[in-house]
Amino acid sequence: MKVERPPLLLLVHRIPYPPNKGDKVRSYRILRHLAERYRVFLATFVDHPDDWVHLPTVEGWCEGVCARPLLPRASRLASLRGLLTGEALTLPYYRDRTLAHWVNRVVRQHDIRHAVVFSGSMAQYLEGLPLTRRVVDFCDVDSEKWRQYAPTKPWPLNWLYAREGRRLLDFEADAALASDVSLFATCPEGALFQRRAPRAATRVAVMENGVDTTFFSPAAAGATPFLPGGPVLVFTGAMDYWPNVDAVCWFAHDILPRLRHTVPGVQLWIVGMNPSAEVRALVREGEVVVTGTVPDVRPYLGHADAVVAPMRIARGIQNKVLEAMAMGRPVVAHPACLQGLAARVGEDILAASGPDEFVAALLEALGPQGRAIGAAARARVAEGYDWAQQLTVLDRALGSGVGLGEVSL
Repeated sequence: MKVERPPLLLLVHRIPYPPNKGDKVRSYRILRHLAERYRVFLATFVDHPDDWVHLPTVEGWCEGVCARPLLPRASRLASLRGLLTGEALTLPYYRDRTLAHWVNRVVRQHDIRHAVVFSGSMAQYLEGLPLTRRVVDFCDVDSEKWRQYAPTKPWPLNWLYAREGRRLLDFEADAALASDVSLFATCPEGALFQRRAPRAATRVAVMENGVDTTFFSPAAAGATPFLPGGPVLVFTGAMDYWPNVDAVCWFAHDILPRLRHTVPGVQLWIVGMNPSAEVRALVREGEVVVTGTVPDVRPYLGHADAVVAPMRIARGIQNKVLEAMAMGRPVVAHPACLQGLAARVGEDILAASGPDEFVAALLEALGPQGRAIGAAARARVAEGYDWAQQLTVLDRALGSGVGLGEVSL
């Protein structure tokens, strides 16, 4: 006898397909996992015009979908209402009356009792709903990002970012307290939230990121996209995301010239969508290449001589690092990118903080030891970062009567 799947509300701040950037990799995996077990009602935003074409694919996995346009410029203006209301600016940024009405209607119409929220800002849509199980996947402590941004910016942005860090933390704590389980992508991130929001500390659990080691495999690298020449370093990521922009600008200005004194032909390839003006300005013939959107990142990773992850501000496990390791490439990363990553520095991955350390680590990665580091990297992610294994945490978090001790830190 076939058992009918129960209904479930899924709230995601950005359409969870295609999985072409860090947060969408995780939200995509969550959606596909839940769709096998529940009748999913998805409420989400589409913040890039190219993503509308993927809506029918997402609708095929769900029983109901409400996808609302999110125009970044208009949403930034709307977010300023938070200065009048005293709330975090992130909340009005993701506030939509039509989406809220849809959520309230389907929850009551379909007697939905379980909800999963991806990204803490979407937890505002749970207020007043007759739910019996609420799980919020914060992934990272977003308020901490704003707190870290503040000292790097001039006035008045430093004041605005510091304010956002405080106000958003207040909301995150309230949302966690109103939920049954709050998920984070790493133990350090979960522990940080427990320190920042002690009143919700007992509700914290960890569900790490994973990687598809069949899809991201050296055997799936395909043909090289690079012309013959010197060694190639690759950075991947959404290139309108400020920590990524900061990372590649720092690398191109402060690290690459030093490395080229020793390895004259080395090139940096910056691979990812929406390169900002600052990133496009880095292009130098024979030295720095900016690709923009590519149909498949695997050839760039698989044929790179080394992959760099110089993000000085980073939270949680970086999908770009896991994917590069799965492709069997030696990775040189800033320590900020390694928080919570179960990898042996010096064996599975190389770490560097300053320009001279990066140069030394890259010389090691580009040398004979690089092949062994890449092989060890792939073995490490194949052993410990399987998505099916990680998503069992979500199953336990949603299980009625499951004790927090079974899923907590």
